[in-house]
Amino acid sequence: MNTLVKVQLKGQMTIPRRVRSAVGLVDGDLVEVRAVGKKIVITPQHRLAIDRSGFPNADDDYTPAQRRIIDAQLDEAAKGPFHGPFNAAEEMIAHMKGELKKRAAAKKTKRSR
Repeated sequence: MNTLVKVQLKGQMTIPRRVRSAVGLVDGDLVEVRAVGKKIVITPQHRLAIDRSGFPNADDDYTPAQRRIIDAQLDEAAKGPFHGPFNAAEEMIAHMKGELKKRAAAKKTKRSR
């Protein structure tokens, strides 16, 4: 499939849609551009899956005893306090305003002592 395209300012050019489709090139894909003699060869470099299993993770940074302490703290934090679920944003806003009123009243009580 041969198609002529015009090289724009700064060397930019548009690869026609039918050419992109023919090779499976989509937005965000990278292409390799190289000179072969007097020709320019553009080769799609489709995204590769990255094997992350060899990357370090937080488990490598803590001893088993430290990990147990952290897990216990996370379990304790997961107990709450939580509020909701709310059926609508207005319901959540009303709850938040009520909590702010409670805090303001608690502050007034502490000041008046």
